[in-house]
Amino acid sequence: MATDASAVLRPAVLSDLIPGRLVRDVALVVAAAGLTGVAAQVSIPLPGTPVPLTLQTFAVLLAGAALGLPRALLGMSLYLLIGQLGVPWFAPSGGNATLGYVVGFILAASVVGALAGRGGDRTPARTVVTMTLGTLLIYAVGVPWLMVATGMDLPSALAAGVVPFLIGDAIKVAAAAGLLPAAWKLARR
Repeated sequence: MATDASAVLRPAVLSDLIPGRLVRDVALVVAAAGLTGVAAQVSIPLPGTPVPLTLQTFAVLLAGAALGLPRALLGMSLYLLIGQLGVPWFAPSGGNATLGYVVGFILAASVVGALAGRGGDRTPARTVVTMTLGTLLIYAVGVPWLMVATGMDLPSALAAGVVPFLIGDAIKVAAAAGLLPAAWKLARR
């Protein structure tokens, strides 16, 4: 059985390896929001959907895994809040129809962060499960919002808000499954 001292010394997520707790945590929360905002600027409009192709989901899922539950939740909440206050860092072509995906980022980053804190990013197989769940949570919030914002029915919203992104999301999950366990191996050295 681990003592309290050994539990504190063992990092739960990658960012726990960085010293200077308060400054580190504030910097990481701001950086997660900023990274997501930058990733949103890589925005490719797709025909037939108001939802652009971006790198946001990759940034959100990696931030969740690297930062853990509390910091990832705060980072994505900060991203949403500052974007709602007018900072132009949401995907340029998304508009209100995609705001549900941004709200879903908070849920996804939190769940991915919680799972990473329990080892959900230590092996490729666990990382695939963790990142797939995070992606599904983004869709679970984004698609209903898309339906309300556009008046689409469920099949149309799935066709516009999920299907065009499945291959890209699978690539992002595979990339995370390679990056995160490798980062842990490097961290252990």
